[in-house]
Amino acid sequence: MRRFVLALFAVLALPLIVGCASSEQREPDRDGSSQGDALPDGIPSVAPSASAEPAPLVGTIVRFTSDRTSIDVEIGEDSPAVRDFLSMLPLETSFEEFNGREKIAYLPRELAFEGSPGSDPEDGDLIYYTPWGNLGFYYDTTGVGFSDATLHLGTYRASVEQLALLEGGTVTIEVVR
Repeated sequence: MRRFVLALFAVLALPLIVGCASSEQREPDRDGSSQGDALPDGIPSVAPSASAEPAPLVGTIVRFTSDRTSIDVEIGEDSPAVRDFLSMLPLETSFEEFNGREKIAYLPRELAFEGSPGSDPEDGDLIYYTPWGNLGFYYDTTGVGFSDATLHLGTYRASVEQLALLEGGTVTIEVVR
């Protein structure tokens, strides 16, 4: 009887063992992919994870170009607002003077900024002001303090005269590096 049970087990287990060792590919999923296909060396392939860390953004250079000048901004931090801003590029907008402190422009839509830290802006900062949904090149922050509504996007080096050359026409904003 014992031999009979062992023989029966071998007969029933053999297809399972052969099936696991088979190099047959799985049926494609609905999207046409065949997840779990074996690579030639027998290691199963793995699709990239949707939760993979996004590429670092700090140091990315964004260029603002009018027909009279261009100003580069270096992204200074990784935040939801920065990520959403960069996802909109390239785009075109126009800048105007605001209150003797900054040059501002409105984006085509508000940025998704929840979880982005506020800032204490300094001269040379590119900011996003959440209540109005505008970008701002600060050049005179005298008396301006910390605000949760002022989100730091990056820094620039340009004179007030060079910033003024952004006004009066279309400005293209694009990632250059």
